[in-house]
Amino acid sequence: MVTYVGFMNWQRARTDEKKNERKAAIYGAALTLFKKKGYEKVSFNAIAVEAGFTKSNMYRYFCSKEEIFLNIFASLFDDWYEDCSQRLQKLDENVEVTLFAKTWVASYKSHPEFLDLIPILFISLENNSSFEQLLEFKKLSMNLLYQLAVKVSKIYPTIQDEKAFQFLTLSFAATANYWAAQSQQNEALEKIYQLEQFKVLKPNFEQSLTVSVEIIIKGLQAS
Repeated sequence: MVTYVGFMNWQRARTDEKKNERKAAIYGAALTLFKKKGYEKVSFNAIAVEAGFTKSNMYRYFCSKEEIFLNIFASLFDDWYEDCSQRLQKLDENVEVTLFAKTWVASYKSHPEFLDLIPILFISLENNSSFEQLLEFKKLSMNLLYQLAVKVSKIYPTIQDEKAFQFLTLSFAATANYWAAQSQQNEALEKIYQLEQFKVLKPNFEQSLTVSVEIIIKGLQAS
């Protein structure tokens, strides 16, 4: 889990423990800025300042903002995967689809920092990263997604191979859209959704994603 590390002596790190502490501080600073300003408005130098580094010292650990983001996202992705896997293992074969959907959504809700970064991955990151950075990340992602696909297939034997990956792709896209709609509202939108005639339009991440997961599962079962 990415955590923010507070004040420490920023002399050159000489041990693995110190290096890990400094990377954790960079992760914490970057995550704070990404959530506050969005991905595009955060620079490599701004992350250095937030973490208490000089820009030159930052380059000892990371070469770009994209590399920092990928490392944070990979860590949060792995945390979510472990949690989701444990929840899915408790479900019986061909469990009622609504229960599966609620279990799936609950795993996301337990990892709000992961949710905060998912829309950034789709919108910004993959257009700015190098081939090498994306290749490394895609290898990790494919491994975790494959294992998740296997778990989904065990619960629903009619959803195998390509269908299981379709579920992951479609549900992941829905997750990004619904979370962005709920979490990125400005003051004007919040006021509009308080008006009686617009309350029905107010984004509800949990409800919308649960329904979407149900629809996706039932659609794949029927196809």
